[in-house]
Amino acid sequence: MTSVTTPAPQTGQFDGDALTASLGRAVDHLLSLQAEDGHWCAELEGDSILQSEYLLMKWIIGQEDDPRLTRIADYLRHQQQPDGAWVQYPGAKPDLSATVKSYFVLKLMGDDPQAEHMVKARERVRSLGGAEKANSYSKFFLACLGQISYNALPSIPPEIVYLPRWFYFHLDKISAWTRTMITPLSIITSHKPVRELPEHLHIDELYLCNRTRHTLTTPDGGATHRTWSTIFYSLDKILKLVERTGVTPLRERALKRIEDWIINHTDRSEGLGAIFPAMVYIQIALRCRGYSPDHPALQEAERVLDDLMIDDPETGMIHFQPCFSPVWDTGIAAYALADTGLDTQHDAMRRVIDWLVSKECRDAGDWVANVKQPVKPSGWFFEYANGFYPDVDDTAMVAMALKRTGEPDAVAAAAAARGVDWIFAMQNDDGGWAAFDRGASNRQILEYIPFADHNAIQDPSCPDITGRTLECLGWHGFTKDHPAVAKAIAYVRATQEPDGCWFGRWGVNYIYGTWQAICGLPRVGQDMSADWVQKAGAWLKSVQQDDGSFGESPESYEDPATKGQGPPTASQTAWGAMGLMAVYGPDDPAVHRALQWLCDTQLDTGTWDEPWFTGTGFPRVFYLRYHLYRLYFPIMAMGRWLGQAS
Repeated sequence: MTSVTTPAPQTGQFDGDALTASLGRAVDHLLSLQAEDGHWCAELEGDSILQSEYLLMKWIIGQEDDPRLTRIADYLRHQQQPDGAWVQYPGAKPDLSATVKSYFVLKLMGDDPQAEHMVKARERVRSLGGAEKANSYSKFFLACLGQISYNALPSIPPEIVYLPRWFYFHLDKISAWTRTMITPLSIITSHKPVRELPEHLHIDELYLCNRTRHTLTTPDGGATHRTWSTIFYSLDKILKLVERTGVTPLRERALKRIEDWIINHTDRSEGLGAIFPAMVYIQIALRCRGYSPDHPALQEAERVLDDLMIDDPETGMIHFQPCFSPVWDTGIAAYALADTGLDTQHDAMRRVIDWLVSKECRDAGDWVANVKQPVKPSGWFFEYANGFYPDVDDTAMVAMALKRTGEPDAVAAAAAARGVDWIFAMQNDDGGWAAFDRGASNRQILEYIPFADHNAIQDPSCPDITGRTLECLGWHGFTKDHPAVAKAIAYVRATQEPDGCWFGRWGVNYIYGTWQAICGLPRVGQDMSADWVQKAGAWLKSVQQDDGSFGESPESYEDPATKGQGPPTASQTAWGAMGLMAVYGPDDPAVHRALQWLCDTQLDTGTWDEPWFTGTGFPRVFYLRYHLYRLYFPIMAMGRWLGQAS
């Protein structure tokens, strides 16, 4: 690690020498995890649905004899909570849909329904309203295995591919992840495959009402929006009636068009969308379209999904990741190391620059449909390969890392500049940036479509991505005088919560959102003494725990009264420290307390213990634990403090 001059300790200040030593241990540990080609990729941990949905898929396609399934089921049993439920994250309340799927899987795998863990799970499901209240994405599996009628599933007519672009609903106007999920599901719901099971494997005992079991019902009686829920559920009934008449002249053509779209979108990608749900659905959908098990497309679909398995030699159990996170991990790691002073003179940084440059998207993806200004294809995706879906967040992080570590490398500088141009083209009309698309938002009515219960059918601007983008633009020399930057600052200010914080779409939650929203502001020349910025700093201080740490549970997505509250974590403490530094500078006592907590809780190996989930997939639906968050974010915070305090 590059040597750093430590400022002399001040009265009441923690020992900077101790921080430097702590940072050195953390950097050494991070560098030890770097792959030979220069990248990092740690485990990305999700919840039980990754195991249960994979096992259900294997039963649907008739591969239940796969010897690995017993070890996956072992991990699923390991994830069950003492009250019988399965949950979205450690410490969460019981999740009905997850518990229904896990119970079903374990019954299929031979667990005795009268065993204690099964009785507890069954009682938990019934106490939560029964399996009929599971979400629509769970019901697809239940229908494929004959437990409910397809009438209980929302219609996803394949004819949607023929809707004109001016129509309120269009595939270009919904989120990228929804696009990759509903296209294979539209094939499945059209073909309606059913794997018949012997009666002793049925899950009748999980249902409270057979009438609602086989019909599509509105969630909470349609209370989310009574008018639009009623309209969409009435429309669904009409679509089902039309389908039963057989008067669907465009059906086969539409199915073929979707099939071609799916196959095309597996090019330049390790699996459809390179994300777990779509990679599961495609295996069922292609079989519906007549693909044989030895077809190259199906064999590749199986391979890339199975690559997400993690086989733990210590426990003998197998579990899944929802996807790989190499570009994300590598971009953040490189940016964090730049804060410690590492540059191209260090071999690790030379290798990471070359690897990141190699991952730039030079061909157009789905994003091109909504971009108004001509721009050369660029950007970076999240995974090893996902060429149709570069995203703004990864692109901003990589472009910052290349700017700080890659110069004077002309190739790296050119790639970063192209990435910035692409980012400008992706700015939404409201001044903010979304993840994968521009313009796939501001259609609130879509949230009430029956298959939108994953809580993410749109891809709206969000303050966390916008704040990081401002930080990136600042590193590239853009200031608040630039029209796009000024518009982004206005968006950030407009989305501030009344108490001074910001919602975090892609990390948990208000601590993440507030850190991201404010850290780009000084980089573009925003006056940090402004009242609204100071209010953000005051909020961070208000949620800092007595020992100096920060922690927040995903519960805050459900209950805003719990904003900024939860078990302390290294990643969230680092976010809080960096947010405080952006507002108050490196000498503020609250900054010192946060950094001291990081020093005090560091493990001998150089990293930190962090069992909690601090990443977000779909708010209120799916959360993540990035296994490197606990390492590179503390490095970033400590390195940043040393750089500012010097």
